[in-house]
Amino acid sequence: MIGKLTGTLSDKNPPQVMVDCAGVGYEVQVPMGTFYNLPALGEKVSLLTHFVVREDAQILYGFGSPQERAAFRELIKISGVGPRTALSVLSGMSVADLAQAITLQEPGRLTKVPGIGAKTAQRLLLELKGKLGADIGAPLGAASGAQSDILQALLALGYNDKEAALALKALPTDVGVSDGIKLALKALAR
Repeated sequence: MIGKLTGTLSDKNPPQVMVDCAGVGYEVQVPMGTFYNLPALGEKVSLLTHFVVREDAQILYGFGSPQERAAFRELIKISGVGPRTALSVLSGMSVADLAQAITLQEPGRLTKVPGIGAKTAQRLLLELKGKLGADIGAPLGAASGAQSDILQALLALGYNDKEAALALKALPTDVGVSDGIKLALKALAR
C-alpha cells in the first residue's frame, strides 16, 4: 500500500523515526543500519517501506535500500518470525552479513542477534538457503572452499565478521588455505 516515503526527517528515536510528508508525520520503524545512515533532523529523507496491518495496529517499516527491504520481506515469510524479529535481525547484522551466514550455513552468527535462539537460527538457515544469498548477493556468496576455510579460521581466532571479510577480499582468489590464513593475518596486523 505505502511503498516509499519521501519527506523531511522530523524526529529520531531508535528504532523509530518520523518523516513529515507535506504536513503528515509518518512514524516508521527502521533497522539500526538504516537509522545510522539517516541525515540530520530537518533534512530530506527517502525510505522504502513495508506496511503491516494487524488486528490491533498498523505499522510502517522503513529501509534505506531495496536489498534491506527484500531481506525483511523474506524473513517475515518464515513461520515464527514476525516483523519485530526481522527488524532485530537486520539491526544486528547487515544484509550482506546475513546472506553470507546463510550461504555458509553458520547458525552461530545468527544466534548473536538478540532474540534469535539456536532453533530459530537453524530455521532461518534452512528456509532462506538459496533465496537470500542468491537474490541479495553476499560479497563472499561465491566464496570457494578455501576462502570459506580461511574465513572460519579468522573468526575462530577472534576477528569479527567485518575484519575477516575485509582481509578475505584482499586475498588472491586462487590462494590455498594455509597461505591465505598467513596473508590474511599479515593484512590484519597492519
